[in-house]
Parts: sequence; structure tokens; C-alpha cells
Amino acid sequence: MILEVLFPNRCIHCNRIIDPELLVCDLCFSQIHFTHYNYFENNPIKEKCSLLFPVENAFALIQFEKEGLSRKIIHDLKYRNREKTGKILADWTTDRLDFRDENPDLLVSVPLHPRKLRERGYNQLHLFTETLSEFYDIPFDHELVKRNHYSKAQALKDKKHRLESTHMFSITQSITGKHILLIDDVFTTGNTVSSIAWKILNAGDNRVSVLVMAEDV
Repeated sequence: MILEVLFPNRCIHCNRIIDPELLVCDLCFSQIHFTHYNYFENNPIKEKCSLLFPVENAFALIQFEKEGLSRKIIHDLKYRNREKTGKILADWTTDRLDFRDENPDLLVSVPLHPRKLRERGYNQLHLFTETLSEFYDIPFDHELVKRNHYSKAQALKDKKHRLESTHMFSITQSITGKHILLIDDVFTTGNTVSSIAWKILNAGDNRVSVLVMAEDV
């Protein structure tokens, strides 16, 4: 209680004091550009994925704008030690994503390399994924996919290097006949998601859907 008085939670956009469980104030929340995509129908993120690999369904929560509030939100999660932002984003997702009793079998998030995990202290997707898992009653597996090579953050790469296959992944266990919901933070070129999707698809008679926090527009 004393800490809340001395160090109150503030909106990451306008710095207004807000409830400890919030990320932005009501006024700034209205500035977030949610996609309003239908998970089961064609939408821009599904079309982009379809060009890279066979995808069942796809959903993006918000639009990632280089100078907008969405960028602050994602960077707050990834680079400012605010893991709880992942839970808030998951809560926003559950308000907007309905699986209509056609739940995927398993939630799988894009892994960090162990060195990157030690540096950051947490995987920015884990709490997000675990919150979704609890809400939808779908199991998750943080160990199914392994990142084999350490690389610098996507945000620090130019577009040419993002297109290169520098992120190499492997599947750590046998999996077949499953519908996997692959989860990532920002969909840019789709290279990372595509690399993992093909590993899952080639591992057995599996299907892949995609959920991202933000779609780069």
C-alpha cells in the first residue's frame, strides 16, 4: 500500500495515475487500434500467413504502429521488465476472441534462446499464453519448440536481415494429429512464425493456427 502511494502506477502513454492493474488510462485506451478480426474468416493476418504456410485460422489483437501507442505497449512488455503487461494483453484478447467450441488442442508460444531468456529474465509470451490457457481451458507447452541460435532482437534488425532465416527452431518431442495455436508478439515478415509452423506441420499430421499480439501495419 505504501509503495502504491510512493510509486503509483501510471499510464504508459500520458503518465496519468491509474489503477495498479491497468496499463493505460481510459482516454488512452480509446486510442488503441484493435483489429476486430474474425478468427474463423479471412482477414489480413490470415492472408499473410497463407502466403507462407498452410494456416487454419489467424487472429491479431492490435495494429502495431511505429509511432503509436501499440508500439509502447509491446516495448513495455518486452524491454521494460513489465511481464504483467502480458496478462493485460491476454485479458484484452479474451474479450475479443471466441473459439466457438473449436478450441485448438495446444497453445505454443515462440521460444527465446536460453541466453536471451537469462538476459531478459522472462519470456514475454509466457504469462500471456498461460492466462489464455486458464481462460479457455486449453493446455500450453513452453518446451515443445526450441530456439537453437541466439540472435539480437527483431526490433534491432533491418528488414533485409529479418527476411533471412537466422532463427532456427526444432521440435523437442513427438507430436501428431494436433491443432496447435502458435503465439507470437508482433507479426512483421512472418518469418519466425513460418519457420516454427513448418516444423510443427512436418512433425506429423498437425494443423497450425496463429495468434499474435500485434500485426505490423
